[in-house]
Amino acid sequence: MRAIRNCIPALSLLVLGLTSASHAWAEASDKLWPSLKESFFAGKTLEPATFIKLEGPRRAESGAQVPITLTIDKAANDKDAIKSVYIIVDANPIPLAAIYHFTDMTGSPQLSTRIRMETDSYIHAVGETADGRFFVTDTIIRAAGGCGGTVDGDDTAVRAAAGKIKLNAEPAAQPGAPTAIAFHIKHPMFTGLQRDLVSGGYKPAFYIQKVAFTHNGKPVMTADFAVGVAEDPYLRFNYHPDSSGTLEVKAEDNEGGMFSQTLEVKK
Repeated sequence: MRAIRNCIPALSLLVLGLTSASHAWAEASDKLWPSLKESFFAGKTLEPATFIKLEGPRRAESGAQVPITLTIDKAANDKDAIKSVYIIVDANPIPLAAIYHFTDMTGSPQLSTRIRMETDSYIHAVGETADGRFFVTDTIIRAAGGCGGTVDGDDTAVRAAAGKIKLNAEPAAQPGAPTAIAFHIKHPMFTGLQRDLVSGGYKPAFYIQKVAFTHNGKPVMTADFAVGVAEDPYLRFNYHPDSSGTLEVKAEDNEGGMFSQTLEVKK
């Protein structure tokens, strides 16, 4: 994973050069993926996976807020259970949007979130098993202008509001069914590619980079975010608590801001 993260800066410049000349609502290109695959997963075989489903709108209303849903039809105790999933937006200036890490408590993972998209693109979900196998699926979404543009507002107020968390649970519908968790954190998620409306300069990147959920201190799920995650990050996911207790979420941004919230959950 460290090797994958280390290639992001150089790779982002490469893809930025490829996308900067593109036009809004350009057709999604399948020619970006071979280079991205080699950069992120060099020497790895990525097997097509029907049990990983990635869904989103055919055409997003806003490139800054594109909803996607990831579903993995494989139980956590399967020998080839998916432990991590990489979400890669091929045509984004910085393609890697997020990495999600699952545990036995997430069962057969299902989560919904929102991402940024700069232009029409293939989106790849690459699942990794505990023993190092890789599986891949993709979808195409049409979108425009979600990574750049201009931003306005009082920086002091924006930063003061950052980190406010809402955490809610929907009890299991029946015994054995998962509990649905909705997580929302206030944060501008500046990409570093947006211009300040007043000064005309680029806003420095400022984003939530890690979110970790635990139940009674046991890991449930963690997420590594990059600037391809939409403003005010949102996650809805299922998990199977092994007992009643406390669900806690801790979030950290790239400037060292730390935020947390707890929720009492009944099994």
